Amino acid sequence: MNLETPQRIEPARLEEVNAAISDVIADLASASATLGRAFHPRTAANLADLVRIMNTYYSNLIEGHHTRPRDIARALAGDLDQDRERRNLQLEAAAHVRVQAEIDRRAEAEELAEPASPDFLRWLHSEFYKDAPVEMLQITGAGRSFEMMPGEWRSHPEQDVAVGRHQPPSSERISDFMDYFAERYRFASLGSASRLIAMAAAHHRFNYIHPFPDGNGRVSRLMSHAMALKAGVGAHGLWSVSRGLSRGLASRTEYKAMMDLADTPRQGDLDGRGNLSLRALNEFVLWFLKVCLDQVTFMSELFEVQALSRRLRSYVERSDSLKPEAAFLLEEAFVRGEIERGDVARITRLPERSARRILKDTMDAGLLGSATAKGPVSLQFPPDSLDILFPRLFPET
Repeated sequence: MNLETPQRIEPARLEEVNAAISDVIADLASASATLGRAFHPRTAANLADLVRIMNTYYSNLIEGHHTRPRDIARALAGDLDQDRERRNLQLEAAAHVRVQAEIDRRAEAEELAEPASPDFLRWLHSEFYKDAPVEMLQITGAGRSFEMMPGEWRSHPEQDVAVGRHQPPSSERISDFMDYFAERYRFASLGSASRLIAMAAAHHRFNYIHPFPDGNGRVSRLMSHAMALKAGVGAHGLWSVSRGLSRGLASRTEYKAMMDLADTPRQGDLDGRGNLSLRALNEFVLWFLKVCLDQVTFMSELFEVQALSRRLRSYVERSDSLKPEAAFLLEEAFVRGEIERGDVARITRLPERSARRILKDTMDAGLLGSATAKGPVSLQFPPDSLDILFPRLFPET
């Protein structure tokens, strides 16, 4: 096969699905549906805000960048570090959160485009890098130096580069490859199970093509997030594929090893009919879907209603600034999604003035928030609460 033809990425999907993959697909669909129904929509939306920070943290970690959750939260609030390197990492993190939030918004509004389409993928890249300083767009090394244009495919020979042992298609063919990619992974023509298989396979094949000069890993993980939502297993953004890819099932080195495995050329007549190994693609798809299921299971346990209620009470008990009655407000907001300010005295069983003071304390602590000065309040999750409220969510906690 001519390696500069788009069919180089075949097999792109699995025409026959083995029992192991079928079982994981069924379990993933069931577990994600349960997680997606677990919370009031307002509480789910606030938890999704937290998951975006988690997703960004682990996506950065895959790139070799350690950006603490509190630094990501600071960046979202416009509080950027004076050190240029740390500031750039904060800008990347804030961009990731912002783009994922827009993906989530479009999914909830049923406005999410085909995740594998060239327009959507170029939009992801453009949005991620649109506020990046010039030094973040400057690509140097291997005897080359050029400025990357956000949202533009590789288009010049100087932008061609080997990725480990892998040599991606040349820049002059990227547009053809991505058109073919979009055709093979178009969700409109696929059933529910086939969409999940496509989500896994597309993650590798996108990186195999390596369409952008830089940022392909980040775009592929955002694409996978969008595909999970489009395929009906995104659970309103309450779990993160990036955490799973970063941690693996048994080892943090699995992601790179499995991506390398899926690069394997066809191994003889019994290994499919495409350029790449069908056996390796089967193994990658099974691993990727197991990672997704593992993360849905983990988040379901972490967000379990009774357990989280206990951790909310524990947080109040450990606080020097919160009265015990604050726990009543937090639990009520957790279950109901929002509470009216006029209900605070009833919930805390305190006189009006004392109840208002409790409400102010919880809002000052960042645990309750409101869109307006007098509007209803909902449960929030400030960075300094994560070690108690969500143990094991981040390595440092």
